[in-house]
Amino acid sequence: MATFYTPKSRAHDRHLVSVEEYKHYHRDGYLIVRGLLSKEVIDDLLALADKTRAQKKQGMASEASRDPLKEEFAQATRVHMLSRIEASAEQGMLNPRVLDVVEALVGPDVYALQSMMFLNPPGKGGQGWHQDACYIKTHPDTLIGAWIALERADEDNGCLWVVPGSNHEPVYPPEEVGGGNVHAVDAFRDLHAVHNVSHLDDEVNTLSRVVAHYPPPIPVVLEPGDVLFFDSHLFHRSYPNKTEDRFRRSYVCHYCNARSWVPWDHDGFEGESGNYRQILARGATHLPYASPVFGTEVYLAEEGTTAGEDVRMMGMPNGMMMPVAERRDG
Repeated sequence: MATFYTPKSRAHDRHLVSVEEYKHYHRDGYLIVRGLLSKEVIDDLLALADKTRAQKKQGMASEASRDPLKEEFAQATRVHMLSRIEASAEQGMLNPRVLDVVEALVGPDVYALQSMMFLNPPGKGGQGWHQDACYIKTHPDTLIGAWIALERADEDNGCLWVVPGSNHEPVYPPEEVGGGNVHAVDAFRDLHAVHNVSHLDDEVNTLSRVVAHYPPPIPVVLEPGDVLFFDSHLFHRSYPNKTEDRFRRSYVCHYCNARSWVPWDHDGFEGESGNYRQILARGATHLPYASPVFGTEVYLAEEGTTAGEDVRMMGMPNGMMMPVAERRDG
């Protein structure tokens, strides 16, 4: 008999998602939640961004120029997986208000997979059209991103641009990116390969030809504490920071339903999948998982919600099928 499962995470002060927000996300492929995170949370992540930038700057040789601004321009614009080495980064990735929204959109069981700190100083940053699921594959295909604005992000300093509705597209396989397919091999008649995804030049990045079939992309202008949630099939991009005196710092994390097999981990893994390296952030799972390294509190399924009853389907006189639960003791 099947196990009756009523997903219910341990009680906490929950941010509630509206039905209209749920519909918007699944229809258009993205959802902006304004003011989701407090100033205190954003200040902690900004302090981490400054610390990360200072460490990178200290580790760079300044042979080419003694101009401080030029040295800033030469630095890398993103740092991956700070959540595995910094407590504040883990806390940001496992922020309960972010996970409340993720749980509503793709849950109830949630893995926290990846964190990225974007610095994007003047003149730097930008990434051409791409779909996140071509880089991070999950089966079933449940990947979702959360883009946390640490300062104002607009068209001048390199905000994200999205193509509403493109989340309904399959993932176009880039020939230059290996690691398997998102979809069943040979399941499509006309799903063609693309080249140079993420390249800033639309003439080189051939995914731009698919983007051209849609109405013009829209900019996602965010204020500090706003969070953009977006589907992993959604076409999206950013442009370099055009300002002379502003950064575009953001913290971007990826999640998926914790019932998904994840043949990926940013830092590598042993065996057939990287599930055992992913943090179980909500609910429960039958798959391997990791716990928070720095002890950040997570709200998992309440004890007793995943077992204790068997459920059968019984035909009723009105023609409907109804579940009938049987209590198991011991």
